[in-house]
Amino acid sequence: MIPARFAPVLFGFILSGLMSCIVSGIATSRVLDSGSAFVPAWMTSWMFSWAVAFPTVLVVAPITRRIVARLVAKP
Repeated sequence: MIPARFAPVLFGFILSGLMSCIVSGIATSRVLDSGSAFVPAWMTSWMFSWAVAFPTVLVVAPITRRIVARLVAKP
């Protein structure tokens, strides 16, 4: 098991991986047909996207939490 102190980084890693996979798949499918070149192109696009998305999530998540905390009514 991974120590609990790494939970925010693990969350960002998994979230960025799933989101970049979905978004790159959609973007790639709009450019290419579903032929044999689709999957390799998608995987290449996904790996590049994930390399950008993961550090972005780590930087943007705390900022987003602060913005949301200001926009949401306090109980």
